[in-house]
Amino acid sequence: MRSNHCKGLFIFMVAFAFLSVPCTSALAQSLEQDSDIIAGKMTGDALILRPLSLAATVVGSAVFIVSLPFSALGRNTGSAFDFLVADPFLFTFSRPLGEF
Repeated sequence: MRSNHCKGLFIFMVAFAFLSVPCTSALAQSLEQDSDIIAGKMTGDALILRPLSLAATVVGSAVFIVSLPFSALGRNTGSAFDFLVADPFLFTFSRPLGEF
């Protein structure tokens, strides 16, 4: 009984080893991206997303200024600034073109 269990385990391990060898070479290959897709991402980012995020920065700055007395009373001016001004600014100006 124990001999059959060990044989089954050995066969399973050998089969797993043989099946996993092709998978490791497939995982080692790098993914190639089509240059048209990259160009489309960059174009969409430059023409649509960057102007919208710049507008979000301007609107967020205005909302921050309006809400500054209230956030000062609540002692959360730092987090209000981060969410309303800093995050849209960093999204607009600090990331590479085409990377979301």
